[in-house]
Amino acid sequence: MAEEIKSLEELETVAVSSEAIVDATIVREPKRDDFGRSYATGKRKDAIARVWIKPGSGKVVVNGKEMNAYFARPVLQMILRQPFQVAGVEDQFDVNATVKGGGLSGQAGAVKHGISKALQLYEPSLRGALKSAGFLTRDSRVVERKKYGKRKARRSFQFSKR
Repeated sequence: MAEEIKSLEELETVAVSSEAIVDATIVREPKRDDFGRSYATGKRKDAIARVWIKPGSGKVVVNGKEMNAYFARPVLQMILRQPFQVAGVEDQFDVNATVKGGGLSGQAGAVKHGISKALQLYEPSLRGALKSAGFLTRDSRVVERKKYGKRKARRSFQFSKR
C-alpha cells in the first residue's frame, strides 16, 4: 500500500515537472501582416510611437522625414540605433514610425521601445538579447503633477521669517 502511494506521488511529480517544461519552452510565432511588416506601439513619458518594420536597407523614417532630419541630435539617433546593434541586425530592416506627444527625447525613447517590440515580433529569436538589454520594458517614469500650495511638484514658495 505504501509503495502505491509512493508511486502515485512520483507520477504526480513527473506530470507536474513535464507541464513546467512544456510551459517553459513556449514557441513564439513571428507576427507579420500581409506586406511582411511587423507592428508595435512604443511609449515613453507622454510620447506614443507607432512603428512598422520590414526587411530592407536600414532606412528609418519618422513622421515622413528621415531620421537625421527629425532627430537632429546625434544622441537621439544613437538611441534609435541601439535595438539593432544589440540584436545584431544593423542595416537589415527599414523602419516607418509615426510619433505623437512629448518632446524629442521622449519621442526617441518611444520609437526605440516600438522598434524593440516590433523586432521581437518579427523575429522571436531576438527576444532574449532585447529583453536582457531592457529594451522591451516600458520606462514608466512620467512627470509628477503639480500640487496646490507648491510652486512646482515639490518645490515650496520661498519662506520669509519676517
